[in-house]
Amino acid sequence: LKRSRVVGNPFDNQTEQGPQVDETQFKKILGYIKSGKEEGAKLLCGGGAPADLGYFIQPTEFGDVQDSMTIAKEEIFETMMQILKFKTIEEVVGRANNSKYGLAAAVFTKDLDKANYLSQAFQAGTVWINCCDVFGAQSLFSGYKMSGSGRELGEYGLQAYTEVKTVMIKVPQKNS
Repeated sequence: LKRSRVVGNPFDNQTEQGPQVDETQFKKILGYIKSGKEEGAKLLCGGGAPADLGYFIQPTEFGDVQDSMTIAKEEIFETMMQILKFKTIEEVVGRANNSKYGLAAAVFTKDLDKANYLSQAFQAGTVWINCCDVFGAQSLFSGYKMSGSGRELGEYGLQAYTEVKTVMIKVPQKNS
């Protein structure tokens, strides 16, 4: 993650991760990183902020993450990846759907039957198969549960800007 993710100016087409939006979000993410370390997750890479570069945070990856840890339960955007081990696909679905959030899920597999099963089983607004963070203007982006505050992109996204109205007029007719 750290070696391949390009951090930099969000206006540069090569950039994959820009700065946090403000100081509050910056401190919140650093707090999650601290929490991960304190709760026993293994910091595999990143975990810091480059000095004097604004609100940038290094791409961060944690291993040995347990379901009870804060970094496994919260919806943390962009800068962090948490790796949780599993034994069965049913376990993955149960654990993922046990979250109060459901914005997105990513599955990496060569087995398309398994990918199809998981894409239907996950309670998530977006499911990526063998990729992540891929968006298209024609594709809906939304979430389930506490991640479901709106719809963006695609036909459903346009509905947020649409007002629908029904008008019924009884037109008088001669001889009625």
